[in-house]
Amino acid sequence: MHLPFKKSFAVTRRAIFVSLFSLSASLAAQTYPNKPVTIVVPYNAGGDADQSARNLGTVAQAVLKQPIVVLNKGGASGAIGSQFVKDAAPDGYTLLLARVGSQAVLPAMKSDLSYKWNDFTFIGLLELNPVVCVVHPDSPYKTFGDLTKAIADKPGKLNYSSSGPGTILNFGPQLMLQTLKLGPDVAVNISYKGGSEAVVAVLAREVDFSCGNLTSALTQITAGKLRALVTTTPERVKEIPNVPTAKEVGMPQLEAIVGWSALYGPPKLSQDVVNKWVAVLAAADKDANWQAGNVRYGGIPRILSPLDTEKFAASQYVSYSKLSSQLGIK
Repeated sequence: MHLPFKKSFAVTRRAIFVSLFSLSASLAAQTYPNKPVTIVVPYNAGGDADQSARNLGTVAQAVLKQPIVVLNKGGASGAIGSQFVKDAAPDGYTLLLARVGSQAVLPAMKSDLSYKWNDFTFIGLLELNPVVCVVHPDSPYKTFGDLTKAIADKPGKLNYSSSGPGTILNFGPQLMLQTLKLGPDVAVNISYKGGSEAVVAVLAREVDFSCGNLTSALTQITAGKLRALVTTTPERVKEIPNVPTAKEVGMPQLEAIVGWSALYGPPKLSQDVVNKWVAVLAAADKDANWQAGNVRYGGIPRILSPLDTEKFAASQYVSYSKLSSQLGIK
């Protein structure tokens, strides 16, 4: 006689629990953030990703009224920091400064990588980073043509700095060698921990040249401490107007190599949290200081919606999958 009552009570209790849980989640979203938010940079301090995260953090702190902590977790070409965010709680307090190398190139090259290109919540693209090839100002190579001729004339003698095989800094020279119909070892790759270290290697004359994100090299270029030979942009970069584009030096194929930064979250990040950060990015897009920060480190502002960011990331993954196969980089 009492069984229907017990069953009804159990159902009611479960419904109350679900309602309370939903209310709690809703209240949590309304009060987000109520403590500092960490943006994980999967590379070392001082590089392109680090500067992008700190530039965004300044705007985010003003909008969200909470401290933004930038945490550098470099290693394994960005895989360590990326995996850290993938495994984080989807509460919005641990986010990822996504980069082309860690979020497109690595997944395209490594089928056994512990995460896929789309194993994250897409929040928004931040900026594009043109690639620039540089030499020391005392280098005998005054033009891009001088450099490519020396590489062809002296196989195995010239070297370049990169942040490791299969990174943007490695893809650029390798695509250049392939376009010149030269073998992959005609110029020797010397790996460093990140983009900033790769630039320092040119400054210290440890290597002959480097092709990396303009972000890492712009200050040294404008100060005359590096000589830029070519950029991968369709038009000349206004901060270095005398530097020719890849198309102008007869190598338009290099336009395929471009860096970028985006903001990602762990899988299953709530839409409410995503919306909060979409509002932050919208504020950044109108913020003069954020725009100026991009100019200082060579970034081209390109704020995109979550959906458009996912589409962009997908196209990048496909592009680098094809490139890695063509160049034989695994």
